[in-house]
Amino acid sequence: MSRRSADGFDAVVVGSGPNGLTGAVMLAEAGWRVLVIEAAPTAGGGLRTEELTVAGFRHDVCATVLPLALASPALRALPLAAEGLRWAHPPVPLAHPFEDAPAALLHRDVAQTDTDLGAGSGWSRLLAPLVADADRLATGLLTPLDLPPAAPVTLARFGARGLWPATMLARLALRGDRGRALLAGLAAHSMLDLGQPITGGYGLFLAVLAHRVGWPLAVGGSQSLADALVARLRRLGGELVTDSPVRSLTELPRAAAVLLDLTPRQVLTVAGAALPADYRRALARYRYGPGVFKVDWALDGPVPWQDPSVADAATVHLGGTLAEVTAAERTVARGGHPSRPFVLFVQACVADPSRAPAGRHTAWAYCHVPLGSTVDMTEAIEAQVERFAPGFRDRVLARHTMSPKALEAHNANEIGGDIGGGTADLRQLIARPVLSGRPWATPLPGVYLCSAATLPGAGVHGMAGAHAARLALRHVSGAVSGKPGDR
Repeated sequence: MSRRSADGFDAVVVGSGPNGLTGAVMLAEAGWRVLVIEAAPTAGGGLRTEELTVAGFRHDVCATVLPLALASPALRALPLAAEGLRWAHPPVPLAHPFEDAPAALLHRDVAQTDTDLGAGSGWSRLLAPLVADADRLATGLLTPLDLPPAAPVTLARFGARGLWPATMLARLALRGDRGRALLAGLAAHSMLDLGQPITGGYGLFLAVLAHRVGWPLAVGGSQSLADALVARLRRLGGELVTDSPVRSLTELPRAAAVLLDLTPRQVLTVAGAALPADYRRALARYRYGPGVFKVDWALDGPVPWQDPSVADAATVHLGGTLAEVTAAERTVARGGHPSRPFVLFVQACVADPSRAPAGRHTAWAYCHVPLGSTVDMTEAIEAQVERFAPGFRDRVLARHTMSPKALEAHNANEIGGDIGGGTADLRQLIARPVLSGRPWATPLPGVYLCSAATLPGAGVHGMAGAHAARLALRHVSGAVSGKPGDR
């Protein structure tokens, strides 16, 4: 029996975020005719780039700095440079400034970072063994159900420290306030209370990526990565339809495989009663994490950092000491709004001047807020920027804000402003979105999940789409695999 439907498609992918597009391209590479259906006017999900403030200033609506894209086995395997994708690296991946001390700089070189942090900081001792096997470590973490694992010894070494709370790891493994704060800012990307287990692992992995592949930007905006994936899909005969919300699986063309780049709440909406009751209940128990409040700025020049070295970093963590970052994230985890939030700040033109007119700059920042928050955090965010860059407000030509509600309206996967597709604490890191040896498969034959709410979780790596596509190919071909994700 042919896998192709009467409409001429072998597979339909709902949602064109990085996971959906990666899964679609992998199926197309295998010779399948693929249709991608996107609700928004433009493909990309969290990879869209728009002129949010003033004409000529290109702002990434969500993701800008994309280290996982360079570490991802799935994206590395695709010839996206041939589709026009180019990468830009800032002189320094990350800076963490202080009011009364030199900024902590995370360099590509581990030893240089260690030296800058001060004698006996412990940074090299903690990071160097992981960076030495970084490629296999990344593969192992992004293919968590593959057996045998890609790098068992390195994964064990990573897990021995990564399972620790970031607060404990910073205090026990590092010496000096600057190194500890640097790790805290990295761990805060988890959007968890830094006293929780595994938050140390988030910080370690992001540091490893900075040292191994850098923290790069796609030239022209993150939309360039989405555009390259779409171009590859079309080159292989696939199709993309935008402005087409899907309200039910019954609206889709019949096909051998349907990949849903949707979070559990949306899966329940489109699949509904077709799903078994126990699976519906499991999806309904899925927990979303904190949201974010985001501000984009058009600037008339570079940010006036108090410490000039910060100007070399595309990403800047604004939060002060380990204690301050921890307190801010704990306030959010408990449902509050910190007066001094931890702020993730990006000055993209440091690496990619094409995003603004000559001599001008773009910048954006967000802070974490409770899920679905309606509090305007613009003043709190700008106060944190001014704290480390006095006179910043004088540079602002225009600003654009996005509340959690606005983020969800722009990208339906960002439920309540949650850009990570669901909380990623220890329990939900394993059961994502449900506890299963093949979390990408649903009980419905031929229907697969591939959003950030599915293993291996958030980030622009495309691996959830890759796992779903691989599973679909093996199910349809009838091949038998010994890997737990394939049966």
